[in-house]
Formats: sequence, C-alpha cells, structure tokens
Amino acid sequence: MPHSFGTRARTRHMFSKKFRHHGLPTLSQYLMHVKVGDYVDIFADPAIHKGMPHKHYHGRTGIVFNVTKSSVGVRVNKFVNGRIIEKRIHVRIEHVRQSKCQKEILARKITNEAAKDEARKTGVKINLKRTPKLPKAAYFLEKPGEDGVLTTIQPLPFSDLV
Repeated sequence: MPHSFGTRARTRHMFSKKFRHHGLPTLSQYLMHVKVGDYVDIFADPAIHKGMPHKHYHGRTGIVFNVTKSSVGVRVNKFVNGRIIEKRIHVRIEHVRQSKCQKEILARKITNEAAKDEARKTGVKINLKRTPKLPKAAYFLEKPGEDGVLTTIQPLPFSDLV
C-alpha cells in the first residue's frame, strides 16, 4: 500500500507535545516582542493549527522581515537540489521563539568593548581574537619509587598446565 505525501505526513513525533506540556500556549507567547531583523526559531505548536509552518521549517532559524498583528514574516534558507534558496514565509506568533544563536556573539562583543576601553586607558596592546584550545605544556615525570630505580616488567613464557 503506498504511503501518503500530505503536508503533515511523517510528523508523529515532530508535531507532538512533551509529557505534561499539552494544551494551549501561554499568554507570554502571544505578547512576545519581535522586531524586524531579530533571529527567531520556528517551532510549530501542534495545539494551534492556524498559521502553522510546513514540517520542513520546524526547528529552523530565520530572520524576521515583516511583523503583522498576529504573525511574523521569516527569511529561512532551504536546501533544494544542491543549492540554497532564501524562502520568505509568514508564520503565526505561536509557532516562533526568540533564538539564542546570537547570545554568545553579543556577550563577546560587550566583553571586547570593555577590554578595548581598558587597553586604551592603560596603553597595553591586547589580542581580542578567539584562539582554539592549545595543547598541554610539556613536563618531566618524577622518578618512581624512593630509590629511583626503574623496574622492567617482562611477560612470563607460555607453559601448558595440563
């Protein structure tokens, strides 16, 4: 029997709510502040069928390009036949969350500005670039035992004990 190709096909777990989180969204979801240029995550709320995005956009991050009274327009990248297309979709506010993808960047920007101000006052040159975790520094191992003599361990020769 052929399977269906509907808009909600194969979304049994995707469009289901977690245990003890069923029901309608809270009032704070409707009163969420969204501005043009904000990063938002698209998470479809299965309790609200109106303005629900297609299953492909569930879990994607996009940038708001339009705000209406009950929905937001979001620019999302979609991979189609080996190329990335920018799609513009309108989604109701219930299916959108503020994204945390810029959180680390903005925090690093604040600390860098503070470090730059401190460097200007003291006149010391600082490096603001992120560096990968470096390898551990070399060290010498202490001699084992009190007398400092190394012992060599040899394997026992095979013997058939039958």
